[in-house]
Amino acid sequence: MAAEHVSDHEYLKKILLAPVYDVAVASELSYMSLLSAELGNEIFLKREDQQPVKSFKLRGAYNRICSLSDEQLQAGVIGASAGNHAQGLAYSAKMKGIQATIVMPETTPDIKVDAVRRFGGENVNVVLHGTSFDQASSHAKALCETHGYTFVPPFDDPDVIAGQGTVARELLEQNPHLDILFIAVGGGGLAAGIAVYLKQLKPSIKIVAVESEESACFIKAKAQGAPTELESVGIFADGVAVKVMGQETFRLCNRLIDETITVTNDEICGAIKDIFDDTRVIAEPAGALSVAAIRKYAKQHDLKGKKLGGILCGANINFHTLRYVSERCELGEQKEAVFAVKIPENKGAFKQFCECVGAKAITEFNYRYASESEAHIFVGVKLKGGQQEFAALQSDLESKGYDCVNLTDNELAKLHVRHMVGGRPPTILNEQVFSFEFPERPGALLNFLNTLGEQWNITLFHYRNHGAAEGLVLAGFDIAPESRDDFNQHVAELGYKVEEVTDNPAYRFSCRNQRRSK
Repeated sequence: MAAEHVSDHEYLKKILLAPVYDVAVASELSYMSLLSAELGNEIFLKREDQQPVKSFKLRGAYNRICSLSDEQLQAGVIGASAGNHAQGLAYSAKMKGIQATIVMPETTPDIKVDAVRRFGGENVNVVLHGTSFDQASSHAKALCETHGYTFVPPFDDPDVIAGQGTVARELLEQNPHLDILFIAVGGGGLAAGIAVYLKQLKPSIKIVAVESEESACFIKAKAQGAPTELESVGIFADGVAVKVMGQETFRLCNRLIDETITVTNDEICGAIKDIFDDTRVIAEPAGALSVAAIRKYAKQHDLKGKKLGGILCGANINFHTLRYVSERCELGEQKEAVFAVKIPENKGAFKQFCECVGAKAITEFNYRYASESEAHIFVGVKLKGGQQEFAALQSDLESKGYDCVNLTDNELAKLHVRHMVGGRPPTILNEQVFSFEFPERPGALLNFLNTLGEQWNITLFHYRNHGAAEGLVLAGFDIAPESRDDFNQHVAELGYKVEEVTDNPAYRFSCRNQRRSK
């Protein structure tokens, strides 16, 4: 059935008849008492972490498989995914007793590959191919043509959409009085399935689509009038890191979704903590998007006394990601501020600075020698009154002669500078600094050094990984002006995502060598 010919009524029928409960469970709708009390609204969370594969993706994959003919089932199915869709498809194939091939990028963390093999057992063949989802997906479609498999897409398919729509069927039975429902959007399958069901049975429920600021493909599609590929996507909330949403999911979401909102990585980290505080469940970043949006939206619109719902759509989080989450959650909740300050290079200067800060708890203090007369420090402080409290602190410090720069929203500072220890270059350099995303695979660093490290002296290097398929690197190079074009060409040959950050205030304040005036 062609996707564009599926009517809303037909979707309703598909959702009501979907046999997903052969494998899925009707997940709980949990009341978040702590967050409700804090925000002054009744907040409910649909717990898709309770599915056997810890995410809603099982529903759509199984429903799609159940729609196949006996001949298609006998030939087997294939899919491409580095995340929850792969696990849902593997589990569905095992429960249905058919063979499935799942193509995953070579950069996929072992924990995810092992999970797919565990869920699928002898029914699943995992193929590692390429270094990105796009390459894995292309290979899967080629294998599909060669071997006669049926391709099971992660979101842009009517049966997959209908399978995800069964979440709405349960939700409406569990609490038909919700005022606003927040739904994470990556490819759009979950939002489309829920919206096409709810808007037919209870159109008064407002539906808000939630995207990561780093992968807002639905917002771009709305602006362009059609699905449009993003140039790049962020790597933290990998469950929604989709460059272009589906044609059918866009058709439905564009018509049925009432509003859209984006959230930052720090807000997502704060939401992971909110969910843990209320449920003792650790959500994956994409799974926490709806709660991040609830907190943000409620404050933006001064909501009180409303019934708000969100969906914890997944809990497949790499353990090492928790380190990053714990660092950033208080920034997301505006309970910490980070800033840079110049202080005199003399005895007692630190004590005098701390006296100016007063009773606020200092969470971090990084010192860098700048010159014989001054030092630059990077400071973290706990807040009780959010950014308004910090604004008052900054004003007070500046009135006492301190040069203070707020870096709370500076990604370079939070990812790299706050973790770097050391002084400044002893000589004046033509230092230029770049932020790179490295694929987490053997040989990536050596490839980088072979391409760039032998021709230009590396003056600064800081590597950062938070459990994703890509690591984050800050690198400085001594680049003579006449060789900059050659350097740019070599960077292009790398094929890594790169951004020059030489003018970023965090780098200029804390890392860069002071130029002497001639």
